[in-house]
Amino acid sequence: MAAESAAFTPLTLPVLPLDDEVVLPGMVVPLDLSDAEVRAAVEAAQAAARSEPGKPRVLLVPRIDGTHAATGVLGTVEQVGRLADGDPGALIRGRGRVRIGAGTTGPGAALWVEGTGVDETVPEPLPGQVAELVKEYKALATAWLRKRGAWQVVDRVQAIDDVSALADNSGYSPFLTTEQKVELLETTDPVARLKLATQQLRDHLAEQDVAETIAKDVQEGVDKQQREFLLRRQLEAVRKELREINGEQEGEESDDYRARVEAADLPEKVREAALKEVDKLERSSDQSPEGSWIRTWLDTVLEMPWSERTEDAYDIRGARAVLDAEHAGLEDVKERITEYLAVRKRRGDRGLGVVGGRRGGAVLALVGPPGVGKTSLGESVAHAMGRKFVRVALGGVRDEAEIRGHRRTYVGALPGRIVRAIKEAGSMNPVVLLDEIDKVGSDFRGDPAAALLEVLDPAQNHTFRDHYLEVELDLSDVVFLATANVLEAIPEALLDRMELVRLDGYTEDEKVVIARDHLLPRQLERAGLDADEVTVEEGALRKLAGEYTREAGVRTLERSIARLLRKVAAQHELGRRELPFTVTDGDLRELIGRPHHVPESAQDPAERRTAVPGVATGLAVTGAGGDVLYVEASLADPETGAAGLTLTGQLGDVMKESAQIALSFLRSHGAELELPVGDLKDRGAHIHFPAGAVPKDGPSAGVTMTTALASLLSGRLVRTDVAMTGEVSLTGRVLPIGGVKQKLLAAHRAGITTVIIPKRNEPDLDDVPAEVLDKLDVHAVTDVRQVLELALAPATHGAEREVPVAAMGVPPRLSALGENATG
Repeated sequence: MAAESAAFTPLTLPVLPLDDEVVLPGMVVPLDLSDAEVRAAVEAAQAAARSEPGKPRVLLVPRIDGTHAATGVLGTVEQVGRLADGDPGALIRGRGRVRIGAGTTGPGAALWVEGTGVDETVPEPLPGQVAELVKEYKALATAWLRKRGAWQVVDRVQAIDDVSALADNSGYSPFLTTEQKVELLETTDPVARLKLATQQLRDHLAEQDVAETIAKDVQEGVDKQQREFLLRRQLEAVRKELREINGEQEGEESDDYRARVEAADLPEKVREAALKEVDKLERSSDQSPEGSWIRTWLDTVLEMPWSERTEDAYDIRGARAVLDAEHAGLEDVKERITEYLAVRKRRGDRGLGVVGGRRGGAVLALVGPPGVGKTSLGESVAHAMGRKFVRVALGGVRDEAEIRGHRRTYVGALPGRIVRAIKEAGSMNPVVLLDEIDKVGSDFRGDPAAALLEVLDPAQNHTFRDHYLEVELDLSDVVFLATANVLEAIPEALLDRMELVRLDGYTEDEKVVIARDHLLPRQLERAGLDADEVTVEEGALRKLAGEYTREAGVRTLERSIARLLRKVAAQHELGRRELPFTVTDGDLRELIGRPHHVPESAQDPAERRTAVPGVATGLAVTGAGGDVLYVEASLADPETGAAGLTLTGQLGDVMKESAQIALSFLRSHGAELELPVGDLKDRGAHIHFPAGAVPKDGPSAGVTMTTALASLLSGRLVRTDVAMTGEVSLTGRVLPIGGVKQKLLAAHRAGITTVIIPKRNEPDLDDVPAEVLDKLDVHAVTDVRQVLELALAPATHGAEREVPVAAMGVPPRLSALGENATG
């Protein structure tokens, strides 16, 4: 080989510099002779070859940034002619490495240097590691060449067996940089050079694999987008064809949810959630049930009034006038609504409409007996504020999902009643009436009252999340009005979130006004009568309210008026009565029968309940408002009755304890009160509360039971016009109770004129209407002795009593005691 002949042989050669190019031994390269240095070196080599045998020789030296490498390659000029572009060129073959020495002189204009050939022989046969290296390089080179489709070159590489020639063959690799090729050139050990070439080829293949993976991923993404675009176009074309077949217009297409979502004025988070669902819908098939669920959800979201709000009417006087015109009485509620509007107006004037993401909503609890106008009051509040009104009936609701909604994993899932109410109202700030909140129950499906805790909490409801929607819903600007009949039935945690407003019932005067201004015109219209055809005098309305109905509200009163008008209309149609007709209080018995509620004071003295000793009149609060409660007491015969206390009338534990306390007080203070309590040890006492089917409980009947027992023992009657309420202690103290206003209204309705209440309840009289207080003689007492003095009638002689003492189970000697008692 030429490389072997040049080894260790001194050489004098013209330099052919290669700018940023490297030629390794064994490579054949064409060079452009248009370059002056290249042409000078070739001409010098040709001039020297004229005097020497063989082909002209040059020294191919890489030149990087003007600096020549220390090692060059001996090259022979194989041919001089024209290149493919027509320029003069020379074909040069690399023969072997040459270490460059000092410069010298020679023919021509080229630079001449002295050099020494490098020995690149490898011992035969090849060691095992070198053979493995050769095999690895050929495998890597073959893989790279196959990727490029150079199958002919693969055979050429596989035919090379010389280690040095195989390593130098990598000089053809286009991916090698000039620095990497120079490194290969200057590595004189063939085995080390092959290792270097193998590492360079391995690194390049690894980079190529990564690049191909990235390019593949990018291409797949582009292909997916193009495919999706084409499929969408095809889908639009198919839908268009279907619309044409079905005769639908372009505007009737409602399935383009993406356009609807993008056009809707939705909050940002709601828009993001809706677009995600649209993506799922577009990917799902028409046969998939998930598609119908997504459409239902999207329809619900798009129908919600996310940005719709009604402007509040800040005419405070006008709002109060609306409330006064639509409702008589109920001053507490009217004042609270007026205060709310006044504060809203001031906050709006000062730019405090939204603070901390929360708006100025309100949560009111209207608690009162049936028929006092709690539900209709909600409509009046919405009317006064200029807001939309929606009613949510909670009576009998036992499923938590009714409030929070069902999760969409269930078939037929729907949003909760709160979300449906907002959607029905069409605005984000309506007046929502939560009717009968005390009738909410709980079972294995959850506790709806617990779900209402977040809805009715002003600190939380601005981020209320329904299980169906799963997006935040701002309820902080909603005015919630919750109605209830029984305050104790509302959970304490829920009641704490609401502002309590009590509606304790109407007075008789208020009922007359309501009947005249509201009930009568409405029932005239329903009966098909004009106002000038039938007139009802105020006396008749007052008698209807006082004797035909006895309730806290006005529902029964309205039914009585309706019945009265129906009777008049029917008689006119039958020719029995001429119109116009004026109904007086004397006509009521003929038209609708006898009164149902005659006051005790109006009955015959012998027919009154308190006509015998041992019967006292008490006051109580029920779900229908205040009511009059009678307590009856008797003593058993000492020979037939067992000693002790018997209680009947479906009483609660607290009321049973009150009876025991009353009995214990009389036993311990009998001598002081001049009562014959010694017989109580041998004779059983029986206390009964009529209306035994109605459950009763509470401590406020303590003074009533004490008075009934004292009346029984003393033989003195309890005054018919006296009713009482209050808890009694073992020492005879009268303790405060609740529901004073409702109890006094009930006493007024029942015709009671004197009421006894605890002294500590005296401040509660401020809540009682003035017209009721004017007709009642209210006594505030601190001791049960004062109660007995006020309630018991003066004693009479035994012969003058209407009912014999013995008939009441009272010992005959009580007659003499009764004559001497002072009460």
